[in-house]
Amino acid sequence: METRLDYQKAFPEGVQGMLHLEAIIRRSGLEPSLYELVKIRASQLNGCAFCIDMHTKDARAKGETEQRIYALSAWRETPFFTERERAALGWTEAVTNIQNGHAPEKVYNQTRLQFSEEDLAKLTFAITQINSWNRIAISFRAEVGNYQPQAAAAHH
Repeated sequence: METRLDYQKAFPEGVQGMLHLEAIIRRSGLEPSLYELVKIRASQLNGCAFCIDMHTKDARAKGETEQRIYALSAWRETPFFTERERAALGWTEAVTNIQNGHAPEKVYNQTRLQFSEEDLAKLTFAITQINSWNRIAISFRAEVGNYQPQAAAAHH
């Protein structure tokens, strides 16, 4: 697909605001591996090729296993994820697909067993952040495939 427009050039202040929130989330204390899993899973649900490419590369660069990355779309059927990761992935799906059930009480309660109020707020901001990036990248048809973790000065 051809890129529609360069959103970084068209609205640099907006991108800077997104990157600022991204930096805050990254420093919040959430486990980096968990954050990458959330980014990949939300991006899979949204069908964002740009972000799937970016975050699978980032996850591998940070030591994530191929097995877990490949199994992520079927995480419920595997033994590869911790209870905390499973709770985060369930919450990621509920928040990403907010139009289906409006983040059901059952999923919220399961997530609260693994996350304090503070960590759940951080996780929810992380989920909404990647959903925002997905929507921007999909809308403007961001070019897929060229991202390299070590070459990226600013990435989401």
